[in-house]
Amino acid sequence: MSAGRGLADRLRRDPRALAGGLVILGAIACAAVAALNTGPPAPLEEIVARRFVAPFGATPDGVLHLLGTDRFGRDLLARLCVGARVSLAVGLLAALTSLLLGVLLGGVAGYAGGVPDRLITALTDAALAVPRVPFLLLLVVLFEPGLALVVLALGLTGWMTVARLVRAEVRAARNRPFVEAARALGATPGRVLTRHLLPNALAPALVAAALGTGNAMMMEAGLSFLGLGVQPPTPSWGNMIAAGRDALVTAPWVALAPACAVAVVVLAFSLLADALEAALAGEGASR
Repeated sequence: MSAGRGLADRLRRDPRALAGGLVILGAIACAAVAALNTGPPAPLEEIVARRFVAPFGATPDGVLHLLGTDRFGRDLLARLCVGARVSLAVGLLAALTSLLLGVLLGGVAGYAGGVPDRLITALTDAALAVPRVPFLLLLVVLFEPGLALVVLALGLTGWMTVARLVRAEVRAARNRPFVEAARALGATPGRVLTRHLLPNALAPALVAAALGTGNAMMMEAGLSFLGLGVQPPTPSWGNMIAAGRDALVTAPWVALAPACAVAVVVLAFSLLADALEAALAGEGASR
């Protein structure tokens, strides 16, 4: 049995991976529905006459709203689907940015050693010493808030854990026999690093990236809640929660629906990360 097939089999047998994967696929399906402009009523269409329709309620024109409407009469399910597209894009792109930076810097530090290792380690430690939330708030205050800025800010402040994990794995593997054999066959340092060392160091980085995706979604929701992330009228789960906080008593579903969506999807990524870590540990033990 190949390594990839064994890993896939372990993930399929893990209920955490199944539950997390189903939730994430459901969120992706909602985002796809929003991208195709099909399904629920238009998420930006304001019809004040149907404001604060309760979940599973219908308006006099016969339109059913499964999750109800907000103060402007906009369908919450439709807005959740568009918000899924924004929140997933932020989480995945920020995690990918952090993963690429962390793998690059951690791989170079672990393989090169010496001065490059000390410089990158010092940079990583300095970045870890900076409080992330105040730094993010400073960035979005200094520059115009938006999707691109949120992704860039989260990606550039989340690579440090990945870099330390990759550095440790590369340092542990750089003197193993298969690496020495590659050098003896004339492989360049870049080829040794990219073809032999980094593939063996990606396991903990992927687990960190899965956790980082959920964390980035939480951070985006917090920034948007404060009005410093994705700006209305584009819905994100964070600014949808902010829009419903004044109606918690009269229409609690307006804030509860996106809040539950954030919690469930972030939990799904955490479960997937736990299952991936367990599967990778089992894969390593079987070798």
